[in-house]
Amino acid sequence: MTEKTKLITPRLPRGFEDRTPGEIAAVGAMVEKIKQVYERYGFDPVETPLFEFTETLGKFLPDTDRPNAGVFSLQDDDEQWMSLRYDLTAPLARFFAENFETLPKPYRSYRQGYVFRNEKPGPGRFRQFMQFDADTVGAGGPEADAEMCMMMADVMDALGLAGKYVVRVNNRKVLDGVLEAAGVTTDAQKLTVLRAIDKLDKFGPEGVRLLLGAGRKDESGDFTKGAGLTDIQASIVLDYIDGKPPADNDGVAELAAMQSLFDAAGYGAEKIKIDPSVVRGLEYYTGPVFEIELTFKVQNEKGQDVVFGSVGGGGRYDGLVSRFRREPVPATGFSIGVSRLANALKLTGNLGAAEPAGPVVVLVMDKAETARYQAMVSELRQSGIRAEMFLGNTKNFGKQVAYADKRNSPAVIIEGSQEREQGILQIKDLVAGKQAAAAISDHAEWQAARPGQFEIQREDLVSAIQKLLSEQG
Repeated sequence: MTEKTKLITPRLPRGFEDRTPGEIAAVGAMVEKIKQVYERYGFDPVETPLFEFTETLGKFLPDTDRPNAGVFSLQDDDEQWMSLRYDLTAPLARFFAENFETLPKPYRSYRQGYVFRNEKPGPGRFRQFMQFDADTVGAGGPEADAEMCMMMADVMDALGLAGKYVVRVNNRKVLDGVLEAAGVTTDAQKLTVLRAIDKLDKFGPEGVRLLLGAGRKDESGDFTKGAGLTDIQASIVLDYIDGKPPADNDGVAELAAMQSLFDAAGYGAEKIKIDPSVVRGLEYYTGPVFEIELTFKVQNEKGQDVVFGSVGGGGRYDGLVSRFRREPVPATGFSIGVSRLANALKLTGNLGAAEPAGPVVVLVMDKAETARYQAMVSELRQSGIRAEMFLGNTKNFGKQVAYADKRNSPAVIIEGSQEREQGILQIKDLVAGKQAAAAISDHAEWQAARPGQFEIQREDLVSAIQKLLSEQG
């Protein structure tokens, strides 16, 4: 490289993040617990590609007139638009429709993977993030919806969050009935009313009343324009929030049926409760909707105590698969935001170990004897022990040990010329060494004590390391 060659600055695009071994291990352990619950309920894994034809994602894109708005898109050699998946549900609908004749019905599946949003990133808002979904396609009754809610509760319990969450349930049919009774007919006004209902937890009934009417001014003086309802119209909506749903509504009957199933299975209101303020997916959902809300408090960016909030949700979406087939295909499911849930587990001390154990490192004390060191590594690997030979600059013993320490290695193996002549090895237990060194303040004393180091016969290498790893847990 010449002096005039311009170096590229290593940097990530906004809205994306790297993941370290510790983060990967912790999230992997969390995901494994979720999978165990899903599989206990009879769900099987399926994997769909990152790219789908843009038309597959269809009307559920933010703006279908601009293929690159909201999603990352490109054209293939046939000039067909393809997009990185926006969620995991639209690809499932395509997969089910494409394999309709061979799949069991109902079809129960779970999927885990990254999704992509071509949106402006911000605090806690990423362009790439992981979701973990479960769906039942082909079952139209409230039993399938109730099962989703119970499975969500079981997932939270399995992750150690018992008593720190509630699954809140509502039904879009009830909401639609309220809007109809209130005389709200335009899509724009419906959207504003539903957004006002969604703010109940944040602003209370009086704040919602203002948002249903002319609008609301916050403490900073910023004004949010309201839905423009009359007092009579607003009262119908507020009565609904207060527990007075419209009469003769299919959604009310479905919620009652779900409640009877929750009661029969022993899921009380502390785990799953009917909540009229739940609003999700204005065009997407067609029946029951639900979300997992974590109820413990955290501090926001202003230092204020706030409830952690939602880490996932879902509902019934009977219209999605029918985009691919003429017959109606009912479906229900939910999605967990993996990164947000992992952050919640971290705050509650339930995320698991921050750093996975590294490999046993065989130090290279004599470059001419590399083959001997490689043989040790092979013996360990063939016995199922994670191991490696140091491949860096071998002239400095201390730097080799420091490398192993940085790798979070449980131990290093030392064979110098004296050890080789005697047929022995020195094992340095780095875990015990750290614990012992913490009590030694004098460097000379530390060198003399060689904490955590012991001697074994060369032929006992595998058994000695197995014993050491077992003791370390």
